[in-house]
Amino acid sequence: MNHEMEKLVTKYPELSSCRQDIEMAFKTLVSSYRHNGKVLLCGNGGSASDCEHIVGELMKGFTLKRPVDSEYRQRLLEIDPSEGEYLSKHLQQALPAISLVSQTALMTAFVNDVAADMVFAQQVYGYGNEQDVLIGLSTSGNSTNVTKAFKVAKALGMKTISLTGKSGGELKEISDVSICVPWDETVDIQERHLPIYHTLCIMLEKEFFES
Repeated sequence: MNHEMEKLVTKYPELSSCRQDIEMAFKTLVSSYRHNGKVLLCGNGGSASDCEHIVGELMKGFTLKRPVDSEYRQRLLEIDPSEGEYLSKHLQQALPAISLVSQTALMTAFVNDVAADMVFAQQVYGYGNEQDVLIGLSTSGNSTNVTKAFKVAKALGMKTISLTGKSGGELKEISDVSICVPWDETVDIQERHLPIYHTLCIMLEKEFFES
């Protein structure tokens, strides 16, 4: 962890103020995964894209190879001797993560039929368990569909991590961990969110898959 954190703050010195919170976010995520938890993610606009990006780094190899273990490979071979080898070679171990911004049919139905500001909250209620973590990205920290999702998550016993801007907004007050990058403009905040979550994904991958 220390090596990756040093690389981050060397490249982005202004993020040294976030170091303790990033380390706490990492420990929170490690604990969740060690207890068979998963990560749910939500955000709007560019932050929605960040949710998809994070899932892409967690659900497959990022900087390391993640081959399936020999026991699972053997089970695949037993199920289908002709394809088992192919299946095992083209699977990668995953850190389970779900982007809540991707459920198009559910989201549009819920927005139209129920309440637009509850669209992420409904998914957290349906998917979430107490061993899971909800990550919310909001440059203002005040996105109402994200804050409502956090309140539902906390009622389920989930841990919550927010990535916000300088003020932190309401999310800072209701998150277990809040990473507030020291910038005010949306573009500047989003440019700093990316190296933070890249660093978290790299550290998680090394924690679970580095031999």
